Amino acid sequence: MIEQDTVKLLRECDAGIKMGIRSIDDVLDSVSSDRLKKYLSDCQDEHEQLNTELQAMLEQYGDEGKDPNPIAQGMSWMKTNMKLSMHESDHTIADLITDGCNMGVKSLNRYLNQYKAADEVSKDIAKRLIHLEEQLATDLRGFL
Repeated sequence: MIEQDTVKLLRECDAGIKMGIRSIDDVLDSVSSDRLKKYLSDCQDEHEQLNTELQAMLEQYGDEGKDPNPIAQGMSWMKTNMKLSMHESDHTIADLITDGCNMGVKSLNRYLNQYKAADEVSKDIAKRLIHLEEQLATDLRGFL
């Protein structure tokens, strides 16, 4: 049970990290503010560092991880492009990314509760990812 919950939690973290990286990629070229660009780039770098650690753990369990849900990913891409085409601004970008962070925090907390038997290392990765998302949402408040 511990190994099964651990792998399931790691898979959800993997999908969340990939979704976060792609979401930042989708908006980074549209950012005007150097400060906002730095917040997003730094957070993306931290996601990638956490992803490296996560991939090593998945490899230990012989698992390939999980990609984000294609429907969720497509809807996110459409929403981003639609909003940016109507009003490309740092405010819009901060709003979109904050929404994504909030959804990520909600989902990851649900998975932490669902996979209670996961080992402490995988729970720590999930908690660190939650912290990254919460911190980015806090950093972006000044752009809303």
